[in-house]
Amino acid sequence: MHLFIAEGRRRSGQPPLFFINRHSAHPDGSKIKEGVRKDMKSEFTLAFNEITERFGLSQDTVMEALEAAMVSAYRRSANASTAQEIEARIGSETGEVRIFAEKEIVDDVQNPLTEVTLEEALQYDEKAEISGMSLVDATPEDFGRVAAQTAKQVILQRLREAERDAQYDEYIEREGDMVHGTVHSITPQAVTIGLGRAEAILPRNQQIPGERFHVRDRIRVYVLEVRKSSRGPVIVVSRTHPNMLRRLLEMEVPEINQGLVEIKAIAREAGKRAKVAVAATRDGVDPVGACVGMRGVRIQSIVRDLNDEKIDVIEWNPDAATFISKALSPARVSGVFLNEDVERGKTAVVVVPEDQLSLAIGRAGVNARLSARLTNWRIDIKSLIEAATESLNRLATDETFAEMAAAEAETMPQIEMILTKKQETRPVTPEEYHLLTDFVVRVEEELMSRRKAERQDHLEKLEKIRERIPEGAYHVTLAEVGISTRVANLVTESGYETAGQALEQLEIDEDKILALQGIGPKAISELKEILPGYDYPEPVLEEEPVEVEEQPTAEEAEAEAETDVEAEVEGELAEPAVEGEGEPKAKGEEEVEAIPIEEAFERASKEVGLAVLEVVDTEGTEAEQEAERKKRKERSRVVEFDPDTGEIIVRHRRKDSRRTDWQEMGDFEE
Repeated sequence: MHLFIAEGRRRSGQPPLFFINRHSAHPDGSKIKEGVRKDMKSEFTLAFNEITERFGLSQDTVMEALEAAMVSAYRRSANASTAQEIEARIGSETGEVRIFAEKEIVDDVQNPLTEVTLEEALQYDEKAEISGMSLVDATPEDFGRVAAQTAKQVILQRLREAERDAQYDEYIEREGDMVHGTVHSITPQAVTIGLGRAEAILPRNQQIPGERFHVRDRIRVYVLEVRKSSRGPVIVVSRTHPNMLRRLLEMEVPEINQGLVEIKAIAREAGKRAKVAVAATRDGVDPVGACVGMRGVRIQSIVRDLNDEKIDVIEWNPDAATFISKALSPARVSGVFLNEDVERGKTAVVVVPEDQLSLAIGRAGVNARLSARLTNWRIDIKSLIEAATESLNRLATDETFAEMAAAEAETMPQIEMILTKKQETRPVTPEEYHLLTDFVVRVEEELMSRRKAERQDHLEKLEKIRERIPEGAYHVTLAEVGISTRVANLVTESGYETAGQALEQLEIDEDKILALQGIGPKAISELKEILPGYDYPEPVLEEEPVEVEEQPTAEEAEAEAETDVEAEVEGELAEPAVEGEGEPKAKGEEEVEAIPIEEAFERASKEVGLAVLEVVDTEGTEAEQEAERKKRKERSRVVEFDPDTGEIIVRHRRKDSRRTDWQEMGDFEE
C-alpha cells in the first residue's frame, strides 16, 4: 500500500487533502512497475514538501502525524486492542506504508491478528523464541475505504493541532511587540487583522477613537495578549496601549536602539494627546531633538500612524519641580511647589499666568491628567491671580503668619491694588505681574517649609508612639483581641487591619477613627479599653542561618594527615642536602650514610601511611572521631634520619602533663 498526498481537490479547488491509494499493489502481492514507483516517489516528495511549507511545520512533525494516522486506521480496521503495540513506518521517498504489530510467537496460529509462527517472527527478530513477543509486518493487503477515510481525518486533525501549536509558540514570543497586519473584516465589536499564518482581533476598546478602517488596509498593531483556545491561538492586539508608542519610537529613532536616548515614561490618551519623557545617556546628545528629527520628520511619521494624535516630547529631569514644569508644556509655569504629605501623598501646586491656565489644563483636562501620569504627582493648577489672592488672605487672617505679614507690610497694599485693577478689568503691567509672582513664591515657599517641619514632627511623634506599642500588636488582627465583630469589621475596612495600627491612630488622633461611618464614642471606649490591656505575643524572630564548617570524614582526615606528613618529609629531606663533596648530614652534627631521596621518601611514605591508618579509627562513632581529630591537632610530628639504622624515623611528640620534657613515641602509635 502506498500513501499519496493530493495537491488539490479537483472538484472544489480547496487546499490539499490526503488519501490512500489502495490500488498500489496487485492482489497477488507482486510489486508495481518501476516507472510507476518513480512517479509515486516524485509525487510523494513534492506533495510532502508542499505540505510542510504550507502549514509551516517540520518534516518530522508531518511524518509523525502520518504514522499516527496509519496506526489509528489499522486499529479501527483490524479492531486491534489498545494494549497491542502498533507501529507505522512510511518510506520518506516512496511513501510506502508498512504496519508492524506486536504478536505472540506460537507453534500453531489460531488468531493471525495477535499470533505469529516462529519462522515468520525470525524474519524480523533474530532473537525471537516461542512464547515471546515480537513486532512483525502486519500490513493488510487492502485497508479499504473506511481505513483511508480514518487516516485522512487523523492526518488533517494532527496537522491542524500542530499548526495551532506552532502559531501559539510563534506569537507568544511576540507578546509585547508590534506587528504589521492586513484588515480582513470589520464588525461593530472588533476588527479582524490578518498576520500571515494567523488572525488577530482588534477589539473596539483597543481602537483609536475616530479611526476608520477599510478591508485590505495595512496597519501596525501592538500584540497585547496571546492565549490558547480550542480553535487555535487567540491573539488580541491594540492601538491604544502606551507601549505601542514606545515601539514606534524605537523603530523611528535609531538613538533609542543604540542606547543614546532612553524613554523614561509615557502617558497617553489614544486619539487625543500623548506625552513622552526622554533622557540622554551620553553627554552631547539632544534627546528631544533626536526624537523629533530634522524638521519634525520622525515624530510626524508616528503622528500619521496614530491617526494624527498629538505627541509632546519633553526632556526628563531628576528634579521633580523642573520635570513637572516641563510636563505641563506647552504652558508656561510661574512656580511649582511640592508637598509630600504622609496621608495625601505627593501633591504639587503649580502656579501659571492667567492666560496660560486653559492651556495648562488642556481640553477636558487632558494636559493636566497626562502630566500627572507622567510625573506620578498629583497636580493642582492655579492661576497667578488666584494664588496671589489666597496668599494675601493667608497673611491677613492666619495668626501663624503674623511675622511674615509684618515683613510684607509694604508689599501687601501693592498686591491689593493690582488685584483690584485685575478685578475691574483694567490693564496690568508686566512689572506688576512680576511683583505678584515674587509675592506668591515667597508665601508658598514659607508654607512649604512649615509643612515640611510639621511632617518631620509628625514622623518623630509617630516613631515615639511606635516605641511604646508592643511589636506583637502589629501581627494581631482586631478580631483576635476580643473587639466586637461590628466594630472590628468597620475599623478593618477603613484600613486599620492590625491592633498596632489602631493603637497608633488612637494615640495620634482618635477623632479620625470617631469620624468613621458607624463608629461612635462607645466604640472608641471599647477600643481604648481592650487594645492597650491585651497580652500581645512576642514576635517570632527568624534566626539567620549560621554557616557551619563541615567536619572532614575519616577518609578525608586520613588523606589530609598523609599529605601533611609527606610535606614534612620533603622539608626535612631537603635540609641536609649539600652540593659538592661530602655526605648529607642529619640533625645534629652526626654524619650518616647518604641514601637517594626517592628511596627515603618511599620508605617514609610507607611508614607514615601505616601510622596514620593505625591512628584513625574509621569504625568509631562520630564523637570518638571528633575527639581523635582534636587530639591529633595537639600533636606535632618530627621527621629525623637515624644514622644507626640508616632509615627515616617519624616521631610524634606530645606534651605530657606529668613530665617536663617532650615524650617521644615510636614510628607509629599503637
